[in-house]
Amino acid sequence: MSYVYEEYRDLVVIERVEEAEGVVTIRVGAPTGEKLPSWEPGAHIDVQLGNGIERQYSLCSHFGADTWRIAVLREANGRGGSAYVHDNIHVGDHVRTRGPRNHFPLVDAPSYLFIAGGVGVTPMVPMLGQVIFDKGAPWTFYYGGRTRNSMAFRDRLEALGVVLWPQDEKGLLPLDEILSKAAPDTAVYCCGPEPLIAAVEEACARLGRPVPHVERFAAKPVDTAGDPGDHEFTVVLNSSGAEFTIPRDRSIIEVLLDNGVPVMSSCTEGVCGTCETKVISGDIAHRDSILSEEDREEGIYMMPCVSRCKGDRLVLDI
Repeated sequence: MSYVYEEYRDLVVIERVEEAEGVVTIRVGAPTGEKLPSWEPGAHIDVQLGNGIERQYSLCSHFGADTWRIAVLREANGRGGSAYVHDNIHVGDHVRTRGPRNHFPLVDAPSYLFIAGGVGVTPMVPMLGQVIFDKGAPWTFYYGGRTRNSMAFRDRLEALGVVLWPQDEKGLLPLDEILSKAAPDTAVYCCGPEPLIAAVEEACARLGRPVPHVERFAAKPVDTAGDPGDHEFTVVLNSSGAEFTIPRDRSIIEVLLDNGVPVMSSCTEGVCGTCETKVISGDIAHRDSILSEEDREEGIYMMPCVSRCKGDRLVLDI
């Protein structure tokens, strides 16, 4: 698959809803009214904000809808993206988007266990819809939040059978108990704050369960001490043969953009997957928070915003 530079799409805000304490949903559609491109549950879009910031938001509308809906939590200690959405984006406004793309797909499985924390419930709303209405598979869904009032979509989800778990009422989710009740071949999905995801991963390992399917909103801690990619190396563009030296203190993306190479990039933290690039040859030192261990062992794709080269040379499909 060759590298494609994806264009932005200008959309209009057609609905804004205060879903919960600190959470707003924004529904966007095409200005001319045509149906937006199809997508699968777990997908997200890039949204270019008026303050120069670009952020990624999971789609939470029904996956067959003509329009797209995102949910945004106001982050008190964020970098300005969520505050901009809450304070400045209203019905009738135009926003620039890119995508959808999906690094958190719903796999086929005999049963499902969903564990969501806070706004991490967003990508699981359409997943649950697909499981109920298309797959007809058994499922269990635990949704944790700080308080009941802070939990978006709570009434609709609770009516479907989702177990709400407000921390101020019930404490932390009993992960060992939840996971122990699930059949061994149940697909486990988790999205939410890093402590929750790490706890689910640790519990699955402790109980001998397969690695869960997770999506992070922030980069997971990566220990680069002794990392084989912590050195200078060369990147070669397969399309032109152009070569670039990547210093140990700069990313591949930074060097390519500085040299006028049109590559997609957004979060620059290895979380959103916007910069995913095919590797023709070379050993990858993965530092992203997206790819599974199986993907890493295959060595076909990398996130050049954070990942590097174990050896001296990488040839990229750019």
